[in-house]
Amino acid sequence: MTRRCLLALLAAPLAAQDLVDRGFDHFYNLEYDEALADFRQAAEQRPVVPELHNHVAQTLVFREMFRDGALESELVSGNNSFLRRAKLNPTPEIEREFLGEVGRAMSLSQARLKNNPSDTGAMYALGISYGLRANYYWVVRKSWRESLSDATAARRQHNRIAELDPGNVDARLVQGLHDYIVGSLPLVYRMVGFLAGIRGDKEKGIQTIQDVARNGRLNRVDAEVFLCALYRRENQPLQAVPMINDLIRRYPRNFLLRLELSQMYSVAGDGIRALAALDELKRLKTTHAPGLDRLSWEKIYYQEGTIQFWYRDLDHALENLKKVADASGEVDLNTGAYAFLRIGQIYDMTQRRNSALEAYRRCVAYAPDAEAAHESRKYLSEPYHRP
Repeated sequence: MTRRCLLALLAAPLAAQDLVDRGFDHFYNLEYDEALADFRQAAEQRPVVPELHNHVAQTLVFREMFRDGALESELVSGNNSFLRRAKLNPTPEIEREFLGEVGRAMSLSQARLKNNPSDTGAMYALGISYGLRANYYWVVRKSWRESLSDATAARRQHNRIAELDPGNVDARLVQGLHDYIVGSLPLVYRMVGFLAGIRGDKEKGIQTIQDVARNGRLNRVDAEVFLCALYRRENQPLQAVPMINDLIRRYPRNFLLRLELSQMYSVAGDGIRALAALDELKRLKTTHAPGLDRLSWEKIYYQEGTIQFWYRDLDHALENLKKVADASGEVDLNTGAYAFLRIGQIYDMTQRRNSALEAYRRCVAYAPDAEAAHESRKYLSEPYHRP
């Protein structure tokens, strides 16, 4: 073999790793098309590495969730809203690619484990594959049994890593998420899980994820993102603020983090800081800061209007939410539906019942299966009242 050929072989893994590093920078900055291109190229360079196929699969799902407005942690802020979230609707081509990439990753990991049953790297990759498919069954197909089955398989692989390598903190993220999610299920679903040997513990799950966020290497960022959502859901928003600020520093083009910071302050009862965080976001967008051109003004108007609604600044809230309703074709269904719902509630609070009814009907017509539409139907028969 010539020296040039040897150098080329040695350079290939480094090139793939560079693509992975760049891909994750895009991924955490919400640039999913760019991340997908990098991960696909890395997988083409090193097709026998299961982790690379997992990266492609993960990005495909997150891109769909982002397009659907499903990444904001508002979606998990209510009781058991994991279960109430509407299905995503990826195209058959995307589903085929996702399942194909997960299948390839699984096959590669299983082949390595057949040769070496103690290969913790293969166990880790296989656990991630099961976890990705569990998440897909959960948020896309709403197939609880299949999702719990795959989640349990993921945990089994990562439990084995903990036995062989107790210092591997990253492998505990799956355990923590599994404990939290199963522990959050309604009793009927927890009973199904119990019969299948699946147990959950919300507090233990949060503690495990906190450990990964502090001490993890591969999964630290994911653990921090999950914790932000869980702190909001558990009504502990101020615990998330330092973590969000750290994530903003590392991924400044991720505008959802800034929206989330505003929302955390709002949930914590600090309307002044909540609106100040939005003012900073508006400044960045106005100056065309990197990544901010992808954020629609309607998303900002919605966030501002929602905060003003809860803090009873109803005139300004109505002004902002009307801007969203007027451009409802430009926002995701969740945002548009809640804009119509809040408008109706404001009209009810200001004794304009006919206008409220019109807004509720528009909400139902706009997204009939959305949570906001279900709530709007209730107010069609009796006006909204707020204490």
